[in-house]
Amino acid sequence: MQVHTRKRPTENIRFIGSPEAISRLRKYARTTGASELSEDSILATEVSPELLTNPAGIYLKGSRYREELTQVQLAEATGIPRRHISEMESGKRAIGKERAKKLAEALHVDYRMFL
Repeated sequence: MQVHTRKRPTENIRFIGSPEAISRLRKYARTTGASELSEDSILATEVSPELLTNPAGIYLKGSRYREELTQVQLAEATGIPRRHISEMESGKRAIGKERAKKLAEALHVDYRMFL
């Protein structure tokens, strides 16, 4: 019998880029009250507290941005109303398994990340 395991929360974030860009990101993170664990890491939840309450919505929005799709374009590709996509991204609507599969196909990701 398979047992559900608890997902480990994302606590660290890592940036890759030029030293100037990393320096700017560190300065910005400090203005939000984030603290560095070491020279190369900052807690992701300190930079974006919404990760604690709406991780699936953040993943949906990030995946959509990565694919360079608007909510309207994603709605057309999946058949999910744009308003529902907006509500899922903001955490006001649950995604559900069937919608997760449609979104995952359009965004080229694993549907389980939305659940």
